[in-house]
Amino acid sequence: MEPKRPRGTRDLLPEDALRYRHVIDTVKKVFESFGFDEAETPVLELWKILIAKCGEEVEKQIFRLEGGELGLRFDLTVGLARVVASNPTLPKPFKRYCISRAWRHEEPQSGRLREFWQADADIVGVASMEADAEVLAVAVECLRRLGLEKFELKINNRKILEALARLSEVPEEKFLDAFRAIDKMDKIGLEGVKAELETRGLKEQAKKLLSFISIKGKVDEVAEEARRVVEGDDVGIEGLKEIETIHRLAEVYGYADKLMLDFSLARGLDYYTGPIFEVVVEGMTGKLGSVAGGGRYDELIQLLGGPHIPATGISLGMDRLVEVLRIEGKLPSIKTRTKVFVAAVSEDVKLEALKIASKLREEGVAAEVDLMSRKLDRQLKYTDTKGIPYALIVGRKELSQGMLRLRDMEKRLEKMVRLEDAIKILKEEASW
Repeated sequence: MEPKRPRGTRDLLPEDALRYRHVIDTVKKVFESFGFDEAETPVLELWKILIAKCGEEVEKQIFRLEGGELGLRFDLTVGLARVVASNPTLPKPFKRYCISRAWRHEEPQSGRLREFWQADADIVGVASMEADAEVLAVAVECLRRLGLEKFELKINNRKILEALARLSEVPEEKFLDAFRAIDKMDKIGLEGVKAELETRGLKEQAKKLLSFISIKGKVDEVAEEARRVVEGDDVGIEGLKEIETIHRLAEVYGYADKLMLDFSLARGLDYYTGPIFEVVVEGMTGKLGSVAGGGRYDELIQLLGGPHIPATGISLGMDRLVEVLRIEGKLPSIKTRTKVFVAAVSEDVKLEALKIASKLREEGVAAEVDLMSRKLDRQLKYTDTKGIPYALIVGRKELSQGMLRLRDMEKRLEKMVRLEDAIKILKEEASW
């Protein structure tokens, strides 16, 4: 048997897992600093729940389990909406975050896996744009804490897209078809979208619609042009006002300079009802696409059987973020969280080495001991290979003096220390 993993998945060996953990822990701290609480939902959902408002393109990508009643979640939002629908008395706003995996049965490519990590922050129960501005602020803070500064926030509104469709004389029943075609702009380009619109029976409307979606730029710079385009369509004007409100709030949060109005932004999920947004890192769009995206979905909870409760949220693509950070050289080089390897010089001191390792762990110092009865030089080579920063060498002579040898593996320096002093150094409470 060939030990192959399924296409579109990846193995995370310890060094890679530590890098993911660094990003996850950073994002988690940001979420919690904004008052979001963690909540998890099953990876399995009823098929009818999953397809309720995902859109035909996404429905094709859902892994459907044998029997047909269940499927693997394709995002973390549908599960949240179901939970709120079945628990409508949750205190509002309900601010939830979830960092977990989702699955899509699509062709694997750079930045797009079949199994992927997402980090979602959602605000349920707030109709005002203050919630949308806050989830964008959360995403901005996550990227900044990870060391990324060169990025932009693309924003649009489904209400504006509906106005553009009406102004282009797209039949209402074809609105979603038009949005799905526009959503492919980054993948297939303008000519590709034109061909897609024609395929969907919108050949006559394509030219006008494509001229409208060419509007893009900083919100305060293109707002007047955008207003002229949607003038006369009340829903479109409402959508533009929502974006302008978010922009005013963004000035307070400190990210208004990164907010870019882009009429070609559509987002592929059918459940969006208002502002939609994506975060793209400079120089990475062609390689990886957006690193975050989301929007307002005011009707999804009601669609799944709950009362009408407004909601909005953003999702960070952890796999893409890790890759961007790797390219930018902003990932930690740590190989292990083990702080010290306790090395026994000989078999007759092995039990003492185990006692010392136990004492280190009691003090909060991650320690490993030799389990293979190797000679000292092999133990030290193992310590070096694993990237463990210190070795604490236990020998009969040293023990008779109440001392141990502490070695800094990077500096190749050694010193004789008492166990209590070694603990202080390893806990970074004392200098080397």
